[in-house]
Amino acid sequence: MHLAYPAVLAVLLFCTGLYGVLARRNAILVLMSVELMLNAVNLNLVAFDVWLRDTLHAGQALTLFTIAIAAAEIGIGLAIVLLVYRNRGTSDVDRLRDLADPPPTGQDPMDDSMAAATDNGPGNGPANGPDDRADQGTRARRQTA
Repeated sequence: MHLAYPAVLAVLLFCTGLYGVLARRNAILVLMSVELMLNAVNLNLVAFDVWLRDTLHAGQALTLFTIAIAAAEIGIGLAIVLLVYRNRGTSDVDRLRDLADPPPTGQDPMDDSMAAATDNGPGNGPANGPDDRADQGTRARRQTA
């Protein structure tokens, strides 16, 4: 078997995947392109394993390991994309550059965090959890009755 044929096919697959990663903005298409690149690597591993006539079949073993890692990667990646889509309403990579909401213009984000940390009004203190708020509501109802 000539090594050139699978090597050229692997290069074409890898370049197609690389183009997909660099040019696509949809997170699912980027994940699919990464998988295409991993399959190009797997094709190279198997082709070199056959070409070298390795008795240990290290290329095939490494390919199986790569497939298992790729399956876990695509599962976790799709779960993250699904959660981001539920929260943000888009899977466009350009729109997801900043996962946190930006502070309003003209405001320092540290001012808000300091004000929230020092505001110890009813229900805002560190000791006031959900149970304390319920107790305050019960106390208010008892006082009015």
